[in-house]
Amino acid sequence: AATDEGDAPAPSTGPVPRTRAELAATGVIGTVPLTRREVHQADEAARVGRVHATERVRTPGADVTLASKRLGEIDDTRESPDLLTADRLLDPRQIARPEPEGLWQQLVYSVSRHRINLGDGRRARARKDLDRRIGAPLAGEARFVPVLSRKGGVGKTTVTSLLGMALADARDDRVIAVDANPDRGTLADRVGRANGRTVRDLVRAHDEVEGYSDVSSIVARDSTRLDVLASDSDPRVSEAFSDEDYRRVADVAAHYYSIVLTDTGTGIVHSVMEATLELADSLVVVAGLSVDEARLASETLTWLETNGYAERVRGAVVVLNNARPGVPLVRESELEAHFRSRVRAVIRMPYDSHVAAGSAIAFRDLQPATRQAARELAAAVVEGLRTPAAVA
Repeated sequence: AATDEGDAPAPSTGPVPRTRAELAATGVIGTVPLTRREVHQADEAARVGRVHATERVRTPGADVTLASKRLGEIDDTRESPDLLTADRLLDPRQIARPEPEGLWQQLVYSVSRHRINLGDGRRARARKDLDRRIGAPLAGEARFVPVLSRKGGVGKTTVTSLLGMALADARDDRVIAVDANPDRGTLADRVGRANGRTVRDLVRAHDEVEGYSDVSSIVARDSTRLDVLASDSDPRVSEAFSDEDYRRVADVAAHYYSIVLTDTGTGIVHSVMEATLELADSLVVVAGLSVDEARLASETLTWLETNGYAERVRGAVVVLNNARPGVPLVRESELEAHFRSRVRAVIRMPYDSHVAAGSAIAFRDLQPATRQAARELAAAVVEGLRTPAAVA
């Protein structure tokens, strides 16, 4: 057999076909490799031919080869992009910690020229933890929280205002307080920025509301970003505020707010209460610090339990509101023990002359103890909303 210059003849195990007929009989297309170079080239061509499902995609300036793989050939050790988190990648030694809060902590931080950071003091940690509890996200639909009382003068409207301000001050989403008192309500007076628009205006505009700007022109807003929807000032008109009217207001509020508080007015069987309780995700019951006021609050819980809201009662929050100066005649510890046996949480709201004046409430001007109690109430309400109980 003839060979190229410098190549040795390839080994052969039998007679080599020489005629075209003999080559066709072998089933080989082309020529038979007779040299080492031809054998190597044939082996390389066979190896390339065994690569399955190979495509060449021609892109401008480059050729990209896409090769499919069988299931067993996939590399299971590959990481997805979501594993590249800041906690994993950032070196904590290179990240500047925020300036600590607390007298001793700030002193050490300043003297060490910012090299020693002891972290926040106990009070600062407690405040920030309460902020996190109040500001915890609420996924899904708007939550409705009515504030109830069967007796006037126990501070229900005040508690609604303080709760709304504490929520709005610490949360990033929107909070609204609706005055659903069938009589002349005073919720808007506690905000101090009444604009003359009332719940009746929102009922009329129900079908025309297209965005939050339409709602914001009706509600009043205070410095904490709490929106308040006032009740009608004319008792003859406000008596017409019905169960259906409340549902129309609630339908609009649910589109633009995460938490909807409702000042329900005195009593529990008035015209708006049915819709209020039906939509409620959690309950706040206000009790005064006297024997008859505490008993009425407890009877309110009993009425709710016997009318299909037993689970709501177990998840409710009772506020022991001290609306009078001085030491109360009743023992608060006994009241708290009684209500804790029936509801999820009990909050004591101390007397505050700024609140007792009956004028507009400025959340920042409250006594520290009052502001702390309002924030604890807000945290308790949010925690109840994050783990709601089903209506029995």
